Amino acid sequence: MREVGRVVVMAAVLLGMPLSSFSAPQEAKAAASPAKDAVEGRQYSGTYTFLKEGEYLQITVEEGGQLTGFISRFDDRGNPSDKSGFVDQFIKTGKLHDVQLNFTTKPLHDLWFEFKGTVERGAGKDRGDEGYYVLKGTLTENTTAPDKKVTSHAQEVTFKMFPQEADSAPKN
Repeated sequence: MREVGRVVVMAAVLLGMPLSSFSAPQEAKAAASPAKDAVEGRQYSGTYTFLKEGEYLQITVEEGGQLTGFISRFDDRGNPSDKSGFVDQFIKTGKLHDVQLNFTTKPLHDLWFEFKGTVERGAGKDRGDEGYYVLKGTLTENTTAPDKKVTSHAQEVTFKMFPQEADSAPKN
């Protein structure tokens, strides 16, 4: 391996080229890839819009692309004796692979959500802008009736990332 390194250095000197123009051996590139992949996707962690004004989706991309988080949404389907209000519906399973994102929530009041889609760059120009990243895909709302029959309703959605507080804070 040292001999190969010497040959590369000599070739660079003879050709008048910088060493950086010679690529690293394939095994070195492959070894660097998993560390990069572990960090990839964490920039997508944050808070996104949900279906109605005031509702939101909070996701965190963990090591290995595992997804955690919750949906904070208005619930008017709860027990009739309960007052309607906001509920947090937690993600049961979720995964980010490259830009493919999917998750399923835990059921709450016989309702759960499934999302299958992608993470994309949105219209926001800076990381501190709303919609810098967007989640685009299909959201399926599943409900279980008293007779245990499941009804599903799918719709195409785009959820915009909320502005990042740390990035949008004024600089002194």
